[in-house]
Parts: sequence; structure tokens; C-alpha cells
Amino acid sequence: MFFKKITLTGYKNYQLKTFDFSKRIIGICGLNGKGKTNLLDAINYLCFTKSYFSKSEAINVCFGEEGFRLEGEILNENEENKTEKVVCIYRASQKKEFYLDDIAYEKFSHHIGKFPCVVIAPDDIGMITGGSEERRKFIDTLISQVDGEYLQQLIIYNKLLAQRNGFLKNEALRSTFNFTLLDTFDQQIIPAAGYIHKTRRQFSEKLFPLIQQFYKNISANNEVVTIEYNSLLNENNFGDLLIASRQKDRLTQRTNAGIHRDDLIFLLQDNVFKTIASQGQRKSLLFACKLAEFEILKKVKAFAPFLLLDDVFEKLDEKRIQNLLEYVCKENNGQVFITDTHADRLEKSLAQFGNEIQIIALR
Repeated sequence: MFFKKITLTGYKNYQLKTFDFSKRIIGICGLNGKGKTNLLDAINYLCFTKSYFSKSEAINVCFGEEGFRLEGEILNENEENKTEKVVCIYRASQKKEFYLDDIAYEKFSHHIGKFPCVVIAPDDIGMITGGSEERRKFIDTLISQVDGEYLQQLIIYNKLLAQRNGFLKNEALRSTFNFTLLDTFDQQIIPAAGYIHKTRRQFSEKLFPLIQQFYKNISANNEVVTIEYNSLLNENNFGDLLIASRQKDRLTQRTNAGIHRDDLIFLLQDNVFKTIASQGQRKSLLFACKLAEFEILKKVKAFAPFLLLDDVFEKLDEKRIQNLLEYVCKENNGQVFITDTHADRLEKSLAQFGNEIQIIALR
């Protein structure tokens, strides 16, 4: 996979700008506020049909514009070097449109995994230090790019969960409780939860050893990180859990048991990682998780995904940076996009890769 060109119209700080990519390793430099992260986000958008950084589409629209348009040309070496065109059009007053080679998607979810992509950004550290939602998002993003059925079951589960929670809130206002309708919700949500839980467990067996190995490589020491997939469904039947938690569900007006409460537990020397780890250790673990995601996608897809590294030079020391670049730029042949505020530092760090480098300066 090779991004050849991208055109941003009305997207964030870009009124109209086209970037041509001619090399495998793309360095993007410029002062803060010049659009480095926004350019990476546009690339990610064309891979995932949504922004990596913004939940609201309105935030993605350039000031004074009524919408935005993104267009990318991607060389697909797995399709006899076919160049594919990806287009997204968003207008505030209409539904968002997404096209592949001028054919509109009926469901955006069908595009996920077509152009696999891994992003590493500063705020991702919340995956290590924050709550369970970020860690579920991490494993869901990985699996959804290689298992279309998983993504569909996840969409079904989240829709049914929202409906079940809405039902619990509405029933709290009534004098009687409709257990028959609750049974119907439970019977619908159980199969989706079962598929998701089973698939997460299977992927964990592949993912966790890779995270441990990358952490060891990046940190360059003998620290051992252990990882656990924590889910009530590991040792319990989901149907039984739903029945057992009904009284609590009625009191709290939400569903308290389910795969939406799953978590990945990181341990260092048998202690919860985030409570004892240094900043450097936390950053090393974040990069280890992301590179493990990258490695699994590469193995399953039989080609390297796009890798977008945002502002990584500010987050790692020189030794860790060199270990990272050795893997992502030298040991892999996928296309890599790296941003930095310092042009000299970026060029110096990438100089070892010779004529595979293209530097884009934003002014």
C-alpha cells in the first residue's frame, strides 16, 4: 500500500491543499498550528471513514466553510499495482458520503480494513494511564481491521446496549417493570457478546506476547510486563450475569454486566503498571502496544499497514527513538508518516534511510 496523493478541501486548517507523496518514509515538519497533525488525520480519515482526533464532524470543517472534502490516491500493490481513489464528502446539512473508485458505500463499516492503518499520537498515552474504554478501543480497532464480522457484531452489540439502557431508564418512570421486554433485549444481545468475547480472547493470545517482546526491545532492559484480558465472561455465562445483575441494572438504570466492561490489565512486577511505571516506561508500553497492532495487521493482511507517527520525537529519548525507527523504517517496507516540529532533528533521524525519504515542510 502506498499513498500517492491526498487533497484536503475545507478540512480543519486547510482551505485547499494537495500533497504528493513520492517516497516510502514521509517526514512532515513545521511549527505547531501549521497542520502536521491535521494532515495525518486526513490520511487516517480515508482509511477509517472518520477522524482519529475529533468525535464531532463539525470540528473538522475549516472555519467559514460549510463542509469538507478529502480525496486520496492509493497504490494497491496487492491488486496488480492498481491505483484506487478514496473520497469523503461532508456537508453539515446532508449525510456524509464515502466513495471508493467513485462507487458510494452503503455502509461505511464495509470500508474498514481495506486500507489498514496504525496511528501513534501523544494523547494515546491515555490507553496506558486512563480507563478501560481506551484499551477496549485499541483492541477493537485492531480486530475490526481484520475481521469484518467482528465489526458488525460490535455495531450490533453497541446498538442493543444503548436500547437496553434506554429501556431501563424509561421503565424507572413506570409503576410496573416489563420483564418480558427485558428478556427480549437479553436474548438479542447475548450472541453478539459471545462472538466479541471469544474473538477478543483469541486475539489476546497473539497480541500479548508481541507487546511483551516490543516492550523489551524498545526499553532495552529485562523488565517483564504481563498482560491479562479481564472479562466477567471469562468464567461466567453472559445470560446468567444479566439475570444476576437485573436488580442493580434497575437501580442504576444501565447495564452493569457485559463485554463493554472488559479491560486489558498491564502488570509490572505483579503491580498495576500505570501506578508504578515511570513516564518512560509508560511511553515504551504505548509504543509496544501500537507496534504489536502493526505486526498483527501485517501478518494477517500479508502487507504492512500505513503507520502514522505524530510528534514521537518529543515523547521518547534518543535511544528509544532509534530502536523505534529501526523497526518501523528499516525492518518493514510499509509507508510511514512522521511529524516533528524541528526540521533538523527530523532530517538527522531519518538520514540513515537515504533516498527512501521525503521531507514536507509546512509553513
